[in-house]
Amino acid sequence: MTITDTHTHLYSEAFNEDRTEVIQRAIDKNVKRFFIPAIDSETTQAMYDLEKRFPENIFLMMGLHPTSVSESVEEELKHVEEELAKRKFYAVGEIGIDLYWDKSFFETQRKAFKRQIQLAKKHKLPIVIHCREAFDEVFEVLEEEKGEDLYGIFHCFTGTKAQAEQAISYNMKLGIGGVATFKNGKIDQFLNEIDLKHIVLETDSPYLAPKPYRGKRNESAYVVKVVEKLSDIYKVSLEEIAAQTTQNSKDVFGI
Repeated sequence: MTITDTHTHLYSEAFNEDRTEVIQRAIDKNVKRFFIPAIDSETTQAMYDLEKRFPENIFLMMGLHPTSVSESVEEELKHVEEELAKRKFYAVGEIGIDLYWDKSFFETQRKAFKRQIQLAKKHKLPIVIHCREAFDEVFEVLEEEKGEDLYGIFHCFTGTKAQAEQAISYNMKLGIGGVATFKNGKIDQFLNEIDLKHIVLETDSPYLAPKPYRGKRNESAYVVKVVEKLSDIYKVSLEEIAAQTTQNSKDVFGI
């Protein structure tokens, strides 16, 4: 059985004391594939260092996170463009719109999102979307950019069934993580109506730990709790959840 964590920030400072042990714990639980989203230029080297240590397991993305969009957006987008031209990445991400923390850079976030989608198309790569308090705004951009060359993952999906269906209509898989195990997470109420072929697993570690670890540092090994929850929701075996979601991740990332 191979489980894929399609979204984990293993280079985060939260893992500085025990990163190797964290990765080994995940591998021991059959979590063997880790897809690593970028934040901004300050995290690039840490991502490369991680890949160098675990080349068989670590797969990198490149992009500018919406909460890192600021006055230096042009320099940051130039960095993304240069890195994408230099070497192989598996997605442009995480990119999108976040109106939870700060709405003042909304228009800049929107433009950065759109430009990075166009970069993904240029490099024939999927996108990995970060959306917080911004479903309508994200869908508006996706509507403008829709086509066969637009595809990817709607990371940390927490929307309604209608929003899930809309995301899927833009060739997006739904990234399902710890929120599916929360009592107030709500997505567990309709997930069984969404075909499993549209679902990928993620942790977003060190954030959003599933029950019973909620409130603690998340790590990739805990994605097993999400597998267990989906097994219960879909009434299929753990092995089937692992196999289908890993195949879905291969369909997106090409590996």
